[in-house]
Amino acid sequence: MASITSRAARLLVAVAFGLAGSLGVPTAAAAAAAPAPATAPPCGDVSSYRQVDLSQLPPQAAETANLIARGGPFPYPQDGQTWDNREESLPDCGSDYYREYTVPTPGSPDRGARRFVVGDRGEHFYTGDHYDSFALTRLDR
Repeated sequence: MASITSRAARLLVAVAFGLAGSLGVPTAAAAAAAPAPATAPPCGDVSSYRQVDLSQLPPQAAETANLIARGGPFPYPQDGQTWDNREESLPDCGSDYYREYTVPTPGSPDRGARRFVVGDRGEHFYTGDHYDSFALTRLDR
């Protein structure tokens, strides 16, 4: 059976919400979660991303943000590695622009699904669902 990419799944969900909305069906989820853009916005354009305060994320996110600010040491060897943005989920800033960092999940037998993807300009994108969706994190609140 063919697998569906996360980008295609987001497109299908957006179409479904659009149809439901045009038929007058209320969709609370549509108001709460904005799908990622169909194509990556240009580098530096973060206007289409939901913003969250660091305090709204799990406490481990603040711990990871502090480690990133200090330059480590990081608990996983993958932390600090290049994140390629293959699905064009984040602004199109070219190769080597983004780095990924694990936000630990208590009780998880592995790294879990939570990450920060950090751009060279300091933007911190949080994902709690292993890169399916992102929120731009405000660190100063």
